Amino acid sequence: MSNNKEINSNFSQDISELISENSKKIIQEKISDLHVADIGELIKGFSIEEAHYLFQLLDEEKSALVLMEVEEELREQLLSNLSSKEIATEVIENLESDDATDVISELTHEKKEEVLSLIEDDEHASDITDLLSYPEDTAGGLMAKELIKVNENWNSLQCLKEMRKQASGVKKVHTIYVVNNKEELVGTLSLRRLLLTESKIVIKEILNSEIISIPVSEGDESVANIMNKYGLIVIPVVDENKKLVGRITIDDVIDVVKEEAEKDYQMASGITEDVESSDSIWQLTRARLPWLLIGLLGGILGAEIIGLFEDFSKFTKLAFFIPLIAAMGGNVGVQSAAIVVQGLANNSIKINTILGKLTKELGVALLNGIICSIIILAATLILQYSIQLCITVSLSLLSVIVFAALFGTLTPLTLEKYKIDPALATGPFITTVNDILGLYIYFLIGQAIL
Repeated sequence: MSNNKEINSNFSQDISELISENSKKIIQEKISDLHVADIGELIKGFSIEEAHYLFQLLDEEKSALVLMEVEEELREQLLSNLSSKEIATEVIENLESDDATDVISELTHEKKEEVLSLIEDDEHASDITDLLSYPEDTAGGLMAKELIKVNENWNSLQCLKEMRKQASGVKKVHTIYVVNNKEELVGTLSLRRLLLTESKIVIKEILNSEIISIPVSEGDESVANIMNKYGLIVIPVVDENKKLVGRITIDDVIDVVKEEAEKDYQMASGITEDVESSDSIWQLTRARLPWLLIGLLGGILGAEIIGLFEDFSKFTKLAFFIPLIAAMGGNVGVQSAAIVVQGLANNSIKINTILGKLTKELGVALLNGIICSIIILAATLILQYSIQLCITVSLSLLSVIVFAALFGTLTPLTLEKYKIDPALATGPFITTVNDILGLYIYFLIGQAIL
């Protein structure tokens, strides 16, 4: 198997040349041993025509899995050449219910209904229809229906027989779940213990009743936090009546974490919509413009604050340190906000720990502020500025750092309280507000001293 570096450079170039020469058999030989993730990476680097060509050379099962390795836009383009019947039989029936649901949910309403009606496996179609009813950002929207479950009243021999029947529809068996006669989840079963148990022993006598499950309505971020906290690779999902309805695997959670990280990064950068580099100029502009306008407004307000101090013209040397005050305030605010947002994301910050967090952040800000103030005081004295200006800049820097740290800590906590994504606090919002208020503090102190 070629490694990733070879696929991205020489190998990719070789396949591209073979496509131009229409050498189908040679291409099939070269990619036959590649993992579907590698084929997906290969396709991403091709033109859409080359991607279509390569996609058509794959067998049904592999092509279906490759679709799950590419971005939504490319997946849509690859599916556009397939009829509803081909999507149903060649793609959907070769995917587990959660992945199949993701593919179908991206289709138009008319095509979605048509594809569902053409799925030959009625149980698979029913599972997909059920999953489509759940919001995308919940446990129900993440879970798959395929799993192995046994009844607590079966003996080990009956259990093994039933498991063989169920295993044909499950690609990966992570855990054996145990339910009662009401289909309520009561525990899990160790395969090793099952194999070593006498055939007449009832399952309820050997099951493990200590199990972590999540309700079907649980948010996807909460699912990720729970699986991370307990180090799980799979977690069962239950409905409001505690009935087992599905399971979520770690690969689905990794996708959630990745998407959330990308969204938070964009938001922290002042991008208000989920966009890709391949989006249109208008979409990219619309996503970036709002915070740029807010920054522009902040600049205007900053200029107005300077204008409020009529004696500023007498102390023009104050202007030399405006960039310093603004930059330090913005940096400290973003640092403090980033730490809080991270803590909120991984649930390490609770309501009863907020006071302690503020106190700690105040201590950090004071220490950082004192160190930076001493440095700037020494630097300005060495550069032979007046003693009044040196004290003004030094004291202002300390005040702005403390204020920015507290503001950066409180803002995401406030946003979280009002159910607004706290990641907003780590970007232009903090920087702009700290610029404005930092300048106001600077000139107040300058007016008082000078």
